[in-house]
Amino acid sequence: MSFVRTYTKPRVFAAAVLGSLVVGAGLGVLARKTEAGWLTDTLDHIGTIFTTLLQIAVIPLVFTAIVVGINSLRGLGGGRTAARLGGKTVLWFAITSFIASLVGIAIGKLFNPGSGGLGEGVAATAKNADKAAKSMSHWGSWDAFIKGLLPENFFSAFAEGSTLQVLFLAVVIGAAAYSLGDKAKPFVDFTTSVFEIVQRYLGWIVRLAPIGIIGLIGAAVSNYGDALFRPLLSTTLAVYVGCLLILFVVYPILLQFVAKVNPLTFFAKAGTAIQFAFASQSSSATLPLTRQSAVNLGVDPGYAAFATPLASATKMDGCAAVFPAIGAIFIANLAGVPLSFGQYVGIVVVAVVGALATAGTTGWLTALTLTTAFIGLDAKQVAIGIALIYSVNPIMDMMRTATNVAGQIVVPTIVARSEGLLDDEILNTQTARPNHRDEGGAARPATA
Repeated sequence: MSFVRTYTKPRVFAAAVLGSLVVGAGLGVLARKTEAGWLTDTLDHIGTIFTTLLQIAVIPLVFTAIVVGINSLRGLGGGRTAARLGGKTVLWFAITSFIASLVGIAIGKLFNPGSGGLGEGVAATAKNADKAAKSMSHWGSWDAFIKGLLPENFFSAFAEGSTLQVLFLAVVIGAAAYSLGDKAKPFVDFTTSVFEIVQRYLGWIVRLAPIGIIGLIGAAVSNYGDALFRPLLSTTLAVYVGCLLILFVVYPILLQFVAKVNPLTFFAKAGTAIQFAFASQSSSATLPLTRQSAVNLGVDPGYAAFATPLASATKMDGCAAVFPAIGAIFIANLAGVPLSFGQYVGIVVVAVVGALATAGTTGWLTALTLTTAFIGLDAKQVAIGIALIYSVNPIMDMMRTATNVAGQIVVPTIVARSEGLLDDEILNTQTARPNHRDEGGAARPATA
């Protein structure tokens, strides 16, 4: 048990994650240089298993977290208070998405990824081309998105693993349970128990993150090598620079001047959640740590229980704002199509109003597909661009997800300050960082 306690300490776990990046890349290079197919397959299987273990928890986590979160608002006032908090939270989602999309466009124009083509002989693999084609057929229009919002029946949403439909059902059922009061208490108590069980499960899977990263990065390096990494380097760098600007410039300004929170305090208390988001590439899997980080920053636990689950499904500044802007510029450059001012406005509009498209484990894909469809880029060129991006997606997704989760903590902190729901005593008290052993039970300030 002493090893587990040491391993799950934030600094030790962060070192393990960084080490796994190096080990994964090294094994990938070894597999490619020696043409060891068995090693490539092993790395691919390890990455797939880790991703699957995370995805298992997404649907039950989204449903239970939203239902429990809505009903946790009961302790903060009546229905009007809940509506005001919900409206203000969504408004700040939109404001930060607007800023993030502008940053994405600016960085995209600066790096100009894809300009001049990718070089002779550079092409996507057949597997990635097939993935891109499926995405275009499923998410290639806003009409498909709207139709995909409503499930045919309650059970099909869960059986088919449609995160967007489950999110819709969770909001409706959570609101219905809230309106019924004590009559719905047995249901809410049961849902809360399921929520805590799912969190405990995720706590176990979290510990496997370094192993999963070795598989994901190793398989990517082994399969693609320099053939696609170098031509897509400008795109990858643009995504990292854009996300880093959001993380360390935009968010700190909002925290300092709007939330009246010291950015250093924020990163000290939210660092573990951001680190795990980087490692897991999943906002949903990071939710328990996200919620605890918000509480440690002084956000009222009742409001945090509502805002962070909602944010984990719909608040994605990395995946739905910075990345689609850069990705659209990349694809337009590949096609030799200059984007007009109106198309840049369209990128911003999609980032602000299309956040629901990012619900689930492939948010980046749906956000980019909807953005390019909205601004009228050729579907074939979009499919080629997405197929190419797949090759470096694990590397991009780490930074995107870390940015997503940071924003999912920043917005509840801002709203809590404006509503008098931020406890400065807790904020300014040294608390233990949320760790990977305590994903269960009601969130409360962690003592050092």
